[in-house]
Amino acid sequence: MLYLSEKMNVSPRYLSDMVLAVIGQNTQSLIHQKIIEKAKEKLSAKALSVTIVAYELGFGHPSSFNKLFMVKTNLSPLAFRRSFN
Repeated sequence: MLYLSEKMNVSPRYLSDMVLAVIGQNTQSLIHQKIIEKAKEKLSAKALSVTIVAYELGFGHPSSFNKLFMVKTNLSPLAFRRSFN
């Protein structure tokens, strides 16, 4: 958020408030939503391991990715991938 706010020459708080007003989600929820969308693309279209997908999405630990994915989808990344077979 800091990176974006600096590029837009606004404060992080102002940017967060604007995202909430326009989209109706807080910035963390929006970021998580976009991460999960990208993760679903990678898991369904490529034969990359879940660990590689986690690292490509910026997670330092695959377990953090697995936890977020499960919270947001009620499926593990592997279970999501298996649903395509």
